[in-house]
Amino acid sequence: MPDQKVAIVTDSTTNLPRDILQQYPITVLPLTLIWGDKTYCDSVDIQPDEFYRRLKTTTVIPTTSQVTPAQFGAAFGKLIEQGYDILCIVVASTLSGTLDSAIQAKAMYPAAHIELVDSQTTSLAMGFQVLAAVRAAVKGATLEECKAQAEKARANSSIFFCLDTLEFLYRGGRIGGAARFLGTALNLKPILELRGGQMIPVERVRTQRKALGRLLELVEERITGQSNVRLAIIDANAPEEAEIVMEKARQQFKTIEILRSDVSPVIGTYAGPGTVGIAYMVGM
Repeated sequence: MPDQKVAIVTDSTTNLPRDILQQYPITVLPLTLIWGDKTYCDSVDIQPDEFYRRLKTTTVIPTTSQVTPAQFGAAFGKLIEQGYDILCIVVASTLSGTLDSAIQAKAMYPAAHIELVDSQTTSLAMGFQVLAAVRAAVKGATLEECKAQAEKARANSSIFFCLDTLEFLYRGGRIGGAARFLGTALNLKPILELRGGQMIPVERVRTQRKALGRLLELVEERITGQSNVRLAIIDANAPEEAEIVMEKARQQFKTIEILRSDVSPVIGTYAGPGTVGIAYMVGM
């Protein structure tokens, strides 16, 4: 678009649905999934369906790796050559070293106009920050204005999610404050919030059906009385449950946008199959 001065760069954990990525000019750089002796680019070389199918039967636990400085450097260089300023919004620095890689890549171009934003979250809570920025960019907003939109979105959004088990979060070393839920009855479903880069334990619910209902109640508490409500429903190999949540959200809330997406393989490595989440953003 001729008026666009700012290019938006993000990483694959944003989980933005494909129709959104086709609609807006967003550069998405993949994190890496390492599974045995093979490596995969997140949601490029391995899609969620294949990942969760293999995860059910594997004896080898996958690990992950951040976007590299070289990947960011190549992307930044291409956009700079095209005349863009760059806003880069990435997964929480408490969860990944991806921001460190972006910082190193920025240093490769000292004369360029590049701003970095730590989303302090991931998945579609980060996706809302990316969307706020790119929607400003395509209208001709400056780099500073786009960054301000992303930061406003960060302050006005969050994500709750219900895990089927804490096993994957624990063995991946990302459990944080949710560790206090360890050792409880296996049939209790933990509900967590990712806020300010921290995993915050909310409560444990006895069945998944009740847990999904509680997700909606928690979101309702946050969005009641707010304007311009946007929601996003995500799942890790739990499409039927996610569709139920989405339908109830449509009936229950007055929204201006509802997104629906899969949890990418890299996030799924820690969330585990059966996870369902709801991200929200208000006031924008």
